Amino acid sequence: MLFALVTAQPSSGVAADGEAPPLLAFSARIAGDDARTRLVIAFDRKPDFSIHYVADPVRVVVDLPETSFGLKPESLDPRGLFNAIRYGGMGAGASRLVLSANGPTEITEAKVLPEEDGSGYRLVLDAERIDRARFEKLLSEQQWKGSARAVKADRPSAPPPKAGTFVIAVDAGHGGIDTGAIGGTSKIEEKRVTLDFARVLAETLNREAGVEAFLTRDRDEFLSLSQRVQIARQGNAHLFISLHADTLRQKDIRGATVYTISDRASDHLAAELAQRENLSDEIAGISIESEPPEVADILIDLTRRETQAFSVSLARSVVTSFEGQIKLINNPHRHAGFRVLQAPDVPSVLLELGFLSNKEDETLLLDPDWRKKVSGLIADAVRRYRQAAVANGG
Repeated sequence: MLFALVTAQPSSGVAADGEAPPLLAFSARIAGDDARTRLVIAFDRKPDFSIHYVADPVRVVVDLPETSFGLKPESLDPRGLFNAIRYGGMGAGASRLVLSANGPTEITEAKVLPEEDGSGYRLVLDAERIDRARFEKLLSEQQWKGSARAVKADRPSAPPPKAGTFVIAVDAGHGGIDTGAIGGTSKIEEKRVTLDFARVLAETLNREAGVEAFLTRDRDEFLSLSQRVQIARQGNAHLFISLHADTLRQKDIRGATVYTISDRASDHLAAELAQRENLSDEIAGISIESEPPEVADILIDLTRRETQAFSVSLARSVVTSFEGQIKLINNPHRHAGFRVLQAPDVPSVLLELGFLSNKEDETLLLDPDWRKKVSGLIADAVRRYRQAAVANGG
């Protein structure tokens, strides 16, 4: 599947603040077979770039300065050596092209050439199939560890909240290069839906007495799953709410679902969604091995039993708040191994607001009034959860 951003026309110049604007990638083409494949991307200005490799599955990662991608979606339909091509932002100042390969692959030649008509420059990437031994050598020789240079992986810890303040991390799923699902009718990207809803939810929660809500991301940027967990913990969050709006093959399925962490999925749908959501880092060209040791520990160990119990309590409160007010899926509280919910000390839920593959859900997800209504219901659920937690000494 190809993930693309808004189409634009080539231009050049200087931004209003005197700084150079992002590069513009305004056209692309790909040709080749399962032995050799060439990609050509045209830019308005000369691009700096670097190339890296990731294994299991094999991916070629091309890091670029901040770039606006004005490419036609069909211009980089995967073919030849590549089965998926994705591109997008990796945070302020950086963008990335991720080429998912069918097997061990090497970029044997990469060059930037000026266009003869002076309209810009083209990046030419020639890829060839190689054997596993050669690919392992490429991996061992590179110094790159899979991190994105412009993503704020280590945001400073927030000061401790005022006594009695209940802090909530609101996590807008996906972002940047990871667009998430695509609306069946509107073609809107999930990352936009979740950010729009997250902003409304945070505003609603902040109107609650004694509550302080913050966003894990407040713009269209990529954050790894581990970064989302880190940001919540560094922000001294008492709750973590991750927002999503996925798609399903069965377009008649609709309604909200609340997920909590478990080492065993409650059902096939929960397992499938968790598997897809856990691919976020892979989409961006990041491997688990590149994450900080303290995060790796989180990924290995199941959430503490006490924290999991609080997560279940929050999920039940949300379901109760939604019942009779908005459409719920059958058995609306489900569980699976979502990596983004694995903070050991922060009760966490993942809320599927609805499905962009269903026309009725898609219409509601884009409705500002519906967002306000659902945000109010979530605030009610949080209030009841908080009261119960305090009553139980939590």
